[in-house]
Amino acid sequence: MHHANGGAESSRIRVFVLDDHETIRRGVAEILRADPQMDLVGEAATAAEARRRIVATTPDVALLDVHLPDGNGIDVCRDMITAVPGIRCLMFTAYDEEPAMRASVVAGAAGFVSKTIHGDALLRAIHDVAAGRPVSSPEARRTAVIQLTPPAVHGIAESTLGLREQQILRLIAEGHTNRQIGERLGLAEKTIRNNVSSLLMKLGFERRTQAAVFEADRRHPAH
Repeated sequence: MHHANGGAESSRIRVFVLDDHETIRRGVAEILRADPQMDLVGEAATAAEARRRIVATTPDVALLDVHLPDGNGIDVCRDMITAVPGIRCLMFTAYDEEPAMRASVVAGAAGFVSKTIHGDALLRAIHDVAAGRPVSSPEARRTAVIQLTPPAVHGIAESTLGLREQQILRLIAEGHTNRQIGERLGLAEKTIRNNVSSLLMKLGFERRTQAAVFEADRRHPAH
């Protein structure tokens, strides 16, 4: 949330909506207008439009349709997490699709909701995402992790990683690049690259996306 103006303004949540159906965008806009803490800062009907406009408007939460005429919202989510620091993506789908849910988790989405969701539930989901709480079924998140990580990794002790590696793992899970992590921690990009290689080896992973999903699951375990 943006805090530049202080006071009540600082608690407002800036929302961007991506959906190729105008009726759905209008419906979401109506729902957002009912909440005094929400500001609709932009909308788009295609992935290409969304990439340009999200970077220009820097929303707190982007509500992204999964299926689009020129691509998909999951790729937009992955790109925007890198391009817009602090953004949280909430995937919006007409179907209860397990593959899309798994892909959303891997892309770094903060959650996913069905287009059949009631207006008040959608507002709650946006508030939760803006506050850093995950909005997804623990089962879907667990499934994504199980499919992407070696069984031996589950339940691994935090002590396996050094403090610096734990910091880097958290930042990877938040979608930061090596360069961004280096800037955040005051270290050279090459040093971060070496640390990433080390933590991947310790955890038994080949790809940083596996580490990101593992860390997301560790922080928000299924019950």
